[in-house]
Amino acid sequence: MELLLTSTFARQVKKLHKNEKDSLDKALQQLMRNPLLGEAKKADLEGIYVLKFTVNRQEWLVAYRLLTRDSLKLLLLGPHENFYRNLKKS
Repeated sequence: MELLLTSTFARQVKKLHKNEKDSLDKALQQLMRNPLLGEAKKADLEGIYVLKFTVNRQEWLVAYRLLTRDSLKLLLLGPHENFYRNLKKS
């Protein structure tokens, strides 16, 4: 499976600590095995999926879009606070 990153997502990953990157890697491995694992969004976020995972007992989210059967575009990463507001802006 091919993972494409937006520039926003790549910048967010660069700022992560090692343990946060480890948690993200585990979540992305699950996502690559089953791209429909995340929750499909509706209305103005239609076509976007959000996968929830934990980092240091805090819930984080990854927003992504299915491009083809074999490729995903990772849009946004972060804790739940203001996540959907930022997702709508991007």
